[in-house]
Amino acid sequence: MESLSVAQARRIALAAQGFLDKPHAEPTMRTFQRTLERTGVLQVDSVNVLQRAHYMPLYSRMGPYDVDLLRRAAERRPRRIVEYWAHVQAFMPVELWPVMQHRMDDYRAKRGKWGFVQADDELEQSLLAELADRGASTARDLDDGLPRAKDNWGWNWSKTRRVLDYLYTSGQVAIAGRNSQFEIRYDLPERVIPPAVLAQPVPSRADAARELVRRAARSHGVATVQDLRDYYRMEVADTATAVAELVEAGELLPVTVEGWKRPAYLHAEARLPRRVRARALLSPFDPVVWERARTESLFDFHYRIEIYVPAEKRVHGYYVLPFLLGDRVVARVDLKAERKEGRLVVKGAYAEPTAPPETADELSAELRQLAGWLGLDSVTVEPRGDLAPLLRP
Repeated sequence: MESLSVAQARRIALAAQGFLDKPHAEPTMRTFQRTLERTGVLQVDSVNVLQRAHYMPLYSRMGPYDVDLLRRAAERRPRRIVEYWAHVQAFMPVELWPVMQHRMDDYRAKRGKWGFVQADDELEQSLLAELADRGASTARDLDDGLPRAKDNWGWNWSKTRRVLDYLYTSGQVAIAGRNSQFEIRYDLPERVIPPAVLAQPVPSRADAARELVRRAARSHGVATVQDLRDYYRMEVADTATAVAELVEAGELLPVTVEGWKRPAYLHAEARLPRRVRARALLSPFDPVVWERARTESLFDFHYRIEIYVPAEKRVHGYYVLPFLLGDRVVARVDLKAERKEGRLVVKGAYAEPTAPPETADELSAELRQLAGWLGLDSVTVEPRGDLAPLLRP
């Protein structure tokens, strides 16, 4: 059995996530496709204090790019990505729609058992009929358009939205896009998913599990079973079985990683570079850091998102991004985009114990680039954190 050092595992993981790819002077749809192949999914989150979560992993790997690339991939033909509950709410490659059918069936089987919505045949059918007639619509659009024959049905916005969420997770509706207020626009799957994808046979549950683990392994490079399970939020038993089958097929290679207590698996095509020359700010929802135990084992970096922590109890700040330099996380920075004032505000900046001398200069350059991508004119640094006085925006 092959043995890897933590440094080797770290470089493998970063290579798998696309940090070895040569940047394009002007990122194109081809660049977008290449990057999506590395990350597999792009987590969606509504927090917009800096930039919405699904845009940031692309920026971290591609550099400044036109965010319309993502909108085109999600909303124009040929549609390349679609939102679904793939990790959590996330964009995934549209060809995964048939692979997710078993997950959709499981949600449908739990109908009536959901804690936040009760089964309501009449409301469901009314919503589906409205979508068939109107096309892509938000929950507010549909709520306004539904009949009000029964005053006590509770067909208010919140119930409409909850039923739509059930219809979406069970695959009876799909997400056609979002409006300028970030509200979901729902539609029938046949008007969202390309016909060629809908025509594909649904794989068996075992085949679907293998495909998801295969993709998770490709995006991780090297991973534990828990890492692989978490990437697409799979069942433990399905993941373990799929891992064993992929090991037998030679697609995954059992390895040990220095300091890891659990067995690990190396993707057979994973690259082990001698060096990684990355410089990137990572969103709290970036695949490199979203599994916190993996982040700690790879980077010796303890990271917790503090958005839901009361302000007086936060250690580092509200929206804190790890700073990746080379193959190490060397700092963390609390950022906020003050759009009306045209400023990127550094609320706090903190160096890690292993941060090299060039950390402040490299982070300063990265902050200037980020501000430019966000359309902000300047960077303002507030005096919080040991790294803040050294930044030169």
